[in-house]
Amino acid sequence: MGIGTTLLRAVTWWNSQTLGTQLFTWRKGQKVGEDDQGNVFYQTADGKRRWVIYNGEAEASRVSPEWHGWLHHTWNDPPTTTPMRHKDWEKPHQENLTGTSAAYAPPGSIRRPHPEEKSDYEAWQPE
Repeated sequence: MGIGTTLLRAVTWWNSQTLGTQLFTWRKGQKVGEDDQGNVFYQTADGKRRWVIYNGEAEASRVSPEWHGWLHHTWNDPPTTTPMRHKDWEKPHQENLTGTSAAYAPPGSIRRPHPEEKSDYEAWQPE
């Protein structure tokens, strides 16, 4: 790891983890599991503190409902131990796409591409 990367991690929290979080994780963290996006989940030995080290940008909506429930002490067992049962009609978890090019754009939005419309209407032009 270069000095630029170390300095960047020391002052930014949105790029994975800060040096303080890395040290705390190294000293007190017990790895509990990893999700399909590469986010790694930890807890302290007594299980009172739980946290995630994001694989990339720290965006909370990237945490799946299973891991979110475990992080917030909704249930005690992590999804690696007790997987959450899903209904067949449930869609897979997707992060919040607001602000990206994949975000929803309603009909008439200026962000939605408009196909070339053909019409039999011709505007009147004065002579």
